Amino acid sequence: MMKKLSIPTSKTSLVLFLCQIISALDVPLDLSQPPTITQQSPKDYIVDPRENIVIQCEAKGKPPPSFSWTRNGTHFDIDKDAQVTMKPNSGTLVINIMNGGKAEAYEGVYQCTARNERGAAISNNIVIRPSRSPLWTKEKLEPNHVREGDSLVLHCRPPVGLPPPIIFWMDNAFQRLPQSERVSQGLNGDLYFSNVQPEDTREDYICYARFNHTQTIQQKQPISVKVFSTKPVTERQPVLLTPTGSTSTKVELRGNVLLLECIAAGLPTPVIRWIKEGGELPANRTFFENFKKTLKIIDVSEADSGNYKCTARNTLGSVHHVISVTVKAAPYWITAPRNLVLSPGEDGTLICRANGNPKPSISWLANGVPIAIAPEDPSRKVDGDTIIFSHVQERSSSVYQCNASNEYGYLLANAFVNVLAEPPRILTPANKLYQVIADSPALLDCAYFGSPKPEIEWFKGVKGSILRGNEYVFHDNGTLEIPVAQKNSAGTYTCVARNELGKIQNEVHLEIKDPTMIIKQPEYKVIQRYGQASFECIIKHDSTLLPTVTWLKDNDELPDDERFLVGKDNLTIMNVTDKDDGTYTCIVNTTLDSVSASAVLTVVARPNPPFDLELTGQLERSIELSWIPGDENNSPITNFVIEYEDALHEPGVWHYQTEVPGTQTTVQLKLSPYVNYSFRVIAVNKIGRSQPSEPSEQYLTKSASPDENPANVQGIGSEPDNLVITWEPLKGFQSNGPGLQYKVSWRQKDVDDEWTSVIVANVSKYIVSGTPTFVPYEVKVQALNDLGYAPEPSEVIGHSGEDLPMVAPGNVQVHVINSTLAKVHWDPVPLKTVRGHLQGYKIYYWKVQSLSRRSRRHVEKKILTFRGNKTFGMLPGLEPYSSYKLNVRVVNGKGEGPASPDKVFKTPEGVPSSPSFLKITNPTLDSLTLEWGSPTHPNGVLTSYTLKFQPINNTHELGPLVEIRIPANESSLILKNLNYSTRYKFYFNAQTSVGSGSQITEEAVTIMDEAMASRQVDIATQGWFIGLMCAVALLILILLIVCFIRRNKGGKYPVKEKEDAHADPEIQPMKEDDGTFGEYSDAEDHKPLKKGSRTPSDRTVKKEDSDDSLVDYGEGVNGQFNEDGSFIGQYSGKKEKEPAEGNESSEAPSPVNAMNSFV
Repeated sequence: MMKKLSIPTSKTSLVLFLCQIISALDVPLDLSQPPTITQQSPKDYIVDPRENIVIQCEAKGKPPPSFSWTRNGTHFDIDKDAQVTMKPNSGTLVINIMNGGKAEAYEGVYQCTARNERGAAISNNIVIRPSRSPLWTKEKLEPNHVREGDSLVLHCRPPVGLPPPIIFWMDNAFQRLPQSERVSQGLNGDLYFSNVQPEDTREDYICYARFNHTQTIQQKQPISVKVFSTKPVTERQPVLLTPTGSTSTKVELRGNVLLLECIAAGLPTPVIRWIKEGGELPANRTFFENFKKTLKIIDVSEADSGNYKCTARNTLGSVHHVISVTVKAAPYWITAPRNLVLSPGEDGTLICRANGNPKPSISWLANGVPIAIAPEDPSRKVDGDTIIFSHVQERSSSVYQCNASNEYGYLLANAFVNVLAEPPRILTPANKLYQVIADSPALLDCAYFGSPKPEIEWFKGVKGSILRGNEYVFHDNGTLEIPVAQKNSAGTYTCVARNELGKIQNEVHLEIKDPTMIIKQPEYKVIQRYGQASFECIIKHDSTLLPTVTWLKDNDELPDDERFLVGKDNLTIMNVTDKDDGTYTCIVNTTLDSVSASAVLTVVARPNPPFDLELTGQLERSIELSWIPGDENNSPITNFVIEYEDALHEPGVWHYQTEVPGTQTTVQLKLSPYVNYSFRVIAVNKIGRSQPSEPSEQYLTKSASPDENPANVQGIGSEPDNLVITWEPLKGFQSNGPGLQYKVSWRQKDVDDEWTSVIVANVSKYIVSGTPTFVPYEVKVQALNDLGYAPEPSEVIGHSGEDLPMVAPGNVQVHVINSTLAKVHWDPVPLKTVRGHLQGYKIYYWKVQSLSRRSRRHVEKKILTFRGNKTFGMLPGLEPYSSYKLNVRVVNGKGEGPASPDKVFKTPEGVPSSPSFLKITNPTLDSLTLEWGSPTHPNGVLTSYTLKFQPINNTHELGPLVEIRIPANESSLILKNLNYSTRYKFYFNAQTSVGSGSQITEEAVTIMDEAMASRQVDIATQGWFIGLMCAVALLILILLIVCFIRRNKGGKYPVKEKEDAHADPEIQPMKEDDGTFGEYSDAEDHKPLKKGSRTPSDRTVKKEDSDDSLVDYGEGVNGQFNEDGSFIGQYSGKKEKEPAEGNESSEAPSPVNAMNSFV
């Protein structure tokens, strides 16, 4: 039965696989061989004194080796010590401590020897030491009294333990004491204060020592610290607390961790920086700890030797220390000796090469004995670090030890020489099955052993020829490598091993599988916060292999979060957050191969705030600010905004200073004197602004005299005898120093006067009293402080206070232009009498009475204002045929002057408004009674009324137009000789000497004669007539429904054309371009056939009611009947609205009218 083996395909796996094959070429354990140490305890072995001591020593060999021990260089007879036993078939010692033994009694250097008939192997020297955790010696600790700002060192001085303890400081409540740049623990365990502050006062500074080996903690007695304050606190330059002096030395061993420390005192707290003189600190191996006070370099080598310089700096100065580091090296292998298997008569060598600083010495031992005193072997020759063997025989089998040592340590290696004569044997199982992916390497194993060393040959197939050529690689360990396995590489392969003592062969089998592929890979995504991201991973694989798909984020497992949804061939992330940003990888694994594809998810957000703000280049009027940008969160920073705070004048208020491009991290800032500056920086990207950075350190600029004077200086009087000088006060940072004041100066303009000045503080206004009324003044305001004056200010012109004007405009004239418009002229007043800034003139005018009515009413005065030095103005909106009065007044900033004498003027007549109502009553067979009201606004003397009327037949056609003139004093008229049962349309207006006013319209119907009425009643009682009327009503209802549907669908209806045929013969000929419409006429009054009126029950039509028809809202005609049953109002309703394009509509014909037509 074939055993299946999958060949890994990566280069790393290939190397590991070959190493495994090589290690498998050891001498089979069924053959004679010298001992080999397989397991031993460490060289420096610290044991727990409370537990049994186990010293390991395991070895293999044929025959099985026996074990013995030495202690401190002499034989250790375990049989004589009841507390010591050796494990069966092993050299491991167990020293029983838990049953009365003491660990201290077994301290020493132990060495194990494993021996059989072919040689002896020895272990390292194993130094046994029990761990120790001694108590602190009792001491009397005096309280530490320290002045604020001074440095302090609290010494720990822990007891010497094995191994050394871990030191930490806590309080009585077992809480770790907080540490910072100011307070920190040194490598020796002491607690260093760069400067003490009042909050450092406490009585429970306790040093603890933790001994991990024994799992015990020892406590030092509490230390008391009392800080007393002195004002002011003196600042100090940095001074190094450790190490002392300007130089020191340090020796470290190769491969260890190098720790260098610098702790400094000073106020402000110094900052530590490290450099390597003449070189760079090693990248990827350098770390800063303990607030940059400790420099840590891991895995040091000889190249790390050199001078390391630490610098402690604060605002008052700096101090430095140079540590000269020398890296020594305990011995390390270059070539360790390896086991040697030879057949009788063969040659061989053992090589032992090591290096170190200083260079180690090499010594050889044979079976644990120095080779110089070991039994002679004629086949052996020692040449320094090499032993040469020639024509060996079976008696040459032995174990050799190589020892490389210097002052820092030693190396010991065992290597045997085993002389054997053995025919070939193949160690790889027969019929082993290998499965590999096409186009990847195939490694077919043929592990073998034989002495002398067999030759290996490979064949393919049952009768295949020996494999040769560039398409194969033959490894020394017997492995056949096919660098690029194809489908035709599958089959059975035979390995043949032969030497002079025999020959053996073995078959293995190779299968080639299709590679796994990702045919749809995840793609790069840019997602805004709280969006959804989805990655695809669609695969193709060999049908005989079972794939598993795994998703990783940043090469680690996906977060345990329900927002991550893993599907069959995709990954979906819901409600994406900033922490989801990263690389997502789809990994597909089978037993033979693994493929992966990655895509980056970029979650864009506002940048993180900048940090590590630093101020340099401090000058009186400028400073340089630098910072380190925060994370841009995948959206490039476009610019930085710099803000400042003035802690002296406006603490807590931040102001905009400037901004710089996003590629810039330093800026030169202009400063003002006498400002305590702090700065902060805000980063901006396309998503938004970051949070502000932490504020920089404060910087107080020196005082100076002001650079500028107040702005917006004005001189405006509030009373006729004063001058109020106002200005915009300087802001705090503009004062440039303490004691900000203002020098206010003034003098009368164009008068040879000296300046009058006064110095004021904490105000922005000064009132000068006793000034003449409204005279010009020169005014200036100058800033000053304790250090001096600002530059000479510029002068502004102001005026003392205004008073009311003294005189009224004269020669007021009125020119009436028409019945509603008049023009007023006046003479301007002298400017000296204005006594202020001339703002303009006001015309007060009011209607005294209407000339047509001779009745007074409440006087309502109106005002028109004309800005500037105007001498005329127009009065619009006057009422015709009325008497008016007006006066004119001049206006300044104080108010109005006296009024001119009232001027009376009259407006001429105009055309009247429409009659207030038209009412038609008492219809008979041949007459109608008309009643009307006079116009609301006659606008003159009424001369007459004009009545026009004409009949309308059932087809809406107009009859002849009749016109009647009616005296102005009449208010009713009876029209006789009319046709019975006929509809008439009436047009009615009033006239003055100027012309006709707007008209009002009405419609009415005369009644039928008595015979027709009685016949109609008789017919109405007949059954057939009732049935006929019902049928007609049903048809009319159907017609109305059809019309309603067509109207909703935008259909056209022909009533509009019929209505247009009813045009008034006087109005019809008029065209739009005639230009004959009156100035105040209503355009709707000239369209009598398009504008009817709904007649209420009292048959009164009012002008203002005629516009309220529901026709405008698509409700159709609302016909009404009079008391005698005659129909009125068929044409009532407003004029048609303009039809929408393609959607014309008209009023539906009245069903009642249809009945009249039928009769």
